[in-house]
Amino acid sequence: MKVVLSGGGTAGHINPALALADVLRDRGHEVVFAGTPTGVEARLVAQAGITFVPFEAAGFDRQAPWTLVTSTLKILGSARKAKRWMKEISPDVVVGFGGYVCIPVGLAAESLGVPVVVHEQNSVMGMANKFLAKRAASVALTYEVAGKDVADASKLVVTGNPVRASIASATRAEGRLMLGVPEDATMLVVFGGSLGARHINQAVCNLKSRLLAVDDLYIVHITGPKEYDSVVECLALSEEESRRWTVMAYQDRMPETLAAADCAISRAGATSLAEISALGLPALLVPFPYATEDHQTTNAKAYVASGAAFMLPDDALDSEEFSEKLFALIEDESVRAAMRKAAGGFETQDAAAKLAEVVCRCARA
Repeated sequence: MKVVLSGGGTAGHINPALALADVLRDRGHEVVFAGTPTGVEARLVAQAGITFVPFEAAGFDRQAPWTLVTSTLKILGSARKAKRWMKEISPDVVVGFGGYVCIPVGLAAESLGVPVVVHEQNSVMGMANKFLAKRAASVALTYEVAGKDVADASKLVVTGNPVRASIASATRAEGRLMLGVPEDATMLVVFGGSLGARHINQAVCNLKSRLLAVDDLYIVHITGPKEYDSVVECLALSEEESRRWTVMAYQDRMPETLAAADCAISRAGATSLAEISALGLPALLVPFPYATEDHQTTNAKAYVASGAAFMLPDDALDSEEFSEKLFALIEDESVRAAMRKAAGGFETQDAAAKLAEVVCRCARA
């Protein structure tokens, strides 16, 4: 079977696609990826050793109505190119993970009678997925609520959000050796997704003295590339303090980093939550307040309701409530143990296999 995967814009669209690719290739299927030439997908897909085919796509700016015309023309042009390409390779199924590039790829598939499967990572369906869901053979969801706008409910299936096998297989010992963190220390990882999170960084920096006063607490602080210099300047760590507080702009080896950690502060993006739940990592979630329809808050609610995480709104990061929740997470092993147990109920480790079954069922005979 030949499968075309498509997605773009953020790592949150690409990582679950790569997790599915791993499963499909292990089962002997051929996988190719269609994405934008300059998006993060071009780099991540190449690193995974998957054939990458570029197509131009762009959204439109509501503040600049004329961009609707230019983006539509770009998408239609790419749809024609994608159709010619698909005639050459004859795929059995196309799987879209979100991002504007999925629209021309999905339209090309539809015009050729190739089944389309959509996977939505978040609790609110993105525009591209919403568009393709009307035409899809199946719509796979991480959260059931994301399917509320799909008229044909028979298409819907909840699979969870796939994570790559490297997440599930990473070990605490391996991560701690890589990071230089003693086995018996407590480790906090701070990260805001691939772009970082300024307000989280600032709030954590403001607690520097209190955090370093905790015996044997090690902090791995992933700032995001744009925030690195300001965080380093704000913390002004001495050589001794740097032994326990590691600041980095970006971390390519997140599986080992998360496996090494005892607890985390994170945004509530789909990929971050999937990786946290796959590892059973206790977390304080701070949803990004400007996400579409506040979907990160909706994403996080299921974790909080089950007892797998704390949650705090972004505008409360400067309050005492933030430090209370953070230090409860750091200092109380019983709190972390309860969260680890609750996280096991999400079965994230099986999501890639579940999605692969949906794709195989929908593939053109």
